[in-house]
Amino acid sequence: MFEGVIPALITPFNDDASQSLDLEGLRSCIEHVVNGGVHGLLACGSTGESATMTHAEHIRVIEETVSAASNRLPVIAGTGSNNTDEALVMTLGAKLAGSDAVLVISPYYNKPNRSGLLKHYKKIADVGLPVIVYNIPGRTGQNLPADLILEMAQTIPNIVGVKEASGNIDQMMAIIDGISDLERDLPFILTSGDDSLTLPVLSVGGQGVISVTANIEPARMVDMYNRFRKCDTQGAIQMHYELMELSKAMFMDVNPVPVKKAAELRGLIKCGNVRLPLDSLSPEMTEKMREVLSHYD
Repeated sequence: MFEGVIPALITPFNDDASQSLDLEGLRSCIEHVVNGGVHGLLACGSTGESATMTHAEHIRVIEETVSAASNRLPVIAGTGSNNTDEALVMTLGAKLAGSDAVLVISPYYNKPNRSGLLKHYKKIADVGLPVIVYNIPGRTGQNLPADLILEMAQTIPNIVGVKEASGNIDQMMAIIDGISDLERDLPFILTSGDDSLTLPVLSVGGQGVISVTANIEPARMVDMYNRFRKCDTQGAIQMHYELMELSKAMFMDVNPVPVKKAAELRGLIKCGNVRLPLDSLSPEMTEKMREVLSHYD
């Protein structure tokens, strides 16, 4: 259910004093990626600016995403926190909103010990939804090593995958190799958390990508994935390099600042603003983004 190209959706805001949710813009973005052939949707991840949304906004975005998906695609909801009880409340809310799974970032700032991490994820998994662990040490300050991911996969049945954004291919291969030795009723998938590493991760046994770039060029991302799955390796490599310039541009500034500006420039949303403490893309970088996008018109 959670393989393939899954865009980490942006959360558009209106250009008003409170930067209220632009739900019309959200639906526009969802239709764009659905028409591009993506395999699922992620709402309220890092790219969705979940850190600066209220709980009510968070649940509203999940509800709108589920409604817009209209049973066409599975919906994953980001519900992580460095506070286990808060993550539990958000996960329960996502379940009530109709999410098919949750993406749960490892607790940031606290730097919990191993037993604390296992208890944290088990408590969230007990809600009953499939859980995808999100390992992104650049944002959390703590890597989840392969042996810990494998222990979670062995001992917590509802943990069905990991979004790997460590950038460490050796670690990813250790997870993929170790999963084959476990006895599980449910499949366990490893998906890339970095667009530029999607093809390398697929080549060592990964099952897809949770993608920023797919917000803008979903069809090209899906084409690369499909070519690889059909054993058209040269075609997949060609698409990989074709997308490289855009994938790099998505991180010319802190995510999701560039992708929201790109969505605005493409006419997907009215306004590409972000909430403080992030700030919008500079005029110089905006012109660079405009130039990059012109290469994909």
